[in-house]
Amino acid sequence: MSSTLDFARRLLALSQTGLHFTHEEYDRERYREIVEIATGLLAAESRLPAEQLRKTWFVEDGYATPKMDVRGAVFRDDHVLLVRETVDGKWTLPGGWADINDTPSRAIEKEIEQESGFTARAIKLAALYDRNLHDHPAYLFHSWKAFFICEITGGAARLSHETDGVEFFPLDALPELSTGRSTAKQIRRMYEHHLHREWPTEFD
Repeated sequence: MSSTLDFARRLLALSQTGLHFTHEEYDRERYREIVEIATGLLAAESRLPAEQLRKTWFVEDGYATPKMDVRGAVFRDDHVLLVRETVDGKWTLPGGWADINDTPSRAIEKEIEQESGFTARAIKLAALYDRNLHDHPAYLFHSWKAFFICEITGGAARLSHETDGVEFFPLDALPELSTGRSTAKQIRRMYEHHLHREWPTEFD
């Protein structure tokens, strides 16, 4: 589905941006037609209703840009902090979509506290990845992933409405991961950054 998804995502982004900037009804009609074509392609590939896909995409308007996902890597005695998502029952580095008005570091510190119960401090931006380039499953939106090395400053393990598990796992015995959020390769790479704080930030 990836090639169809890439083309459809681009068409949806162009139509969203066009509808934002264009006031001529003739052009707006053409952009709306592009939306129908793109969601029709996705519906044929995914077996989801075109209307559902259309509503999911157009939760925002304006100029279409990548979404920002933040992930926090916390290590303790060669173990990594993971949380289990209630949505799919799989494990991941704490994190999620960055909120409006949050700084990048504040966004990940807040996510760690909300999902694990631990308070933490972001100490290094280790990587800024394009989701499409790192073996994540197909997803409607294009997003970037910011991985931070963080240190616990307080708190204690606590479940939330988003997570029903909080544990430290050895790197050689990771549980089943929610690979749309973080992969084993990324977790192990973050451990290397944890050990080598002087390394520069990686980016695509």
